[in-house]
Amino acid sequence: MLAIDGLGFRYPGAPQAALDGVSLQARRGGVLGLLGPNGAGKTTLISHLAGLLPVQRGSVTVDGVPLADSRRANPTRIAVAPQEYAFYPMLTVAENLACFAAAGRLSGDRKRDRIAACTAFAQLERFSKVRAENLSGGLKRRLNLAIALLPEPELVLFDEPTVGVDPQSRAFLLDAIRSLATAGAAVIYTSHYMEEIEAIADRVVIIDHGQVLRDGSLAELLSDGPVVVTVRAEGVDAATLRPFGEVEADGAVLRVRLVPGQSAAAVLAAVEAQGVPIEHAEVGRHTLEHLFMSLTKRSLRDD
Repeated sequence: MLAIDGLGFRYPGAPQAALDGVSLQARRGGVLGLLGPNGAGKTTLISHLAGLLPVQRGSVTVDGVPLADSRRANPTRIAVAPQEYAFYPMLTVAENLACFAAAGRLSGDRKRDRIAACTAFAQLERFSKVRAENLSGGLKRRLNLAIALLPEPELVLFDEPTVGVDPQSRAFLLDAIRSLATAGAAVIYTSHYMEEIEAIADRVVIIDHGQVLRDGSLAELLSDGPVVVTVRAEGVDAATLRPFGEVEADGAVLRVRLVPGQSAAAVLAAVEAQGVPIEHAEVGRHTLEHLFMSLTKRSLRDD
């Protein structure tokens, strides 16, 4: 549905481009996970899709139609569920939905039906008369979701939609977002929680410094790289495992990225040879977090 080709953008007076030749696609029925550290260009990319920034270089098309033309013809075809709470705190849940439905040009039976459907989808029926400012963090996120879905968008952008919610609310939101894709929408999902991306994304794009570093299916990205042996063993000598590969120690947890020709069995045997009991062991390819950290490095990003 969405095709971005060579998108470039530089803010006035900025020393370098916020986006530098970004290309990616989002398909109907799928969830695209968008990852990047602070300052990577994610917000600038989302701002383009939300119609807040003009295309300076490259192209953005929706079903082959330039984004600006598509938004003019159907302004509600793309929706954004932002990280910030996007509703009026002094209004009730029902009043917020009515207000945003009207802003989305819904009226009559269509307006009533969409409010009812989105209220049910976000499971907010019991809270329809509660002022938004009095909702819990999880309920506020669900109200954000319901508002974004009022016009039945074909592409939905989720920007850190689970920040500050409890585990049950997070699980609900992830299931709800996944169901949108299953029903045929195209979904772009940004989060700093790698496990969320692994749970719902079909494809993953990792960007940094305004450029795409990796783009592929989750299975492709996670199968790329060495076998990793993770061992929890109190008192093990990490130096004895270095012949098997790169060793990363985190207290009693050791991660060994095997070099060619070495095996997980050999690592476990070396630990046992030290007389140290193995409390826990895992064998697999690197996680999405490992890949992300190796691509974007470990330096802190403050903007």
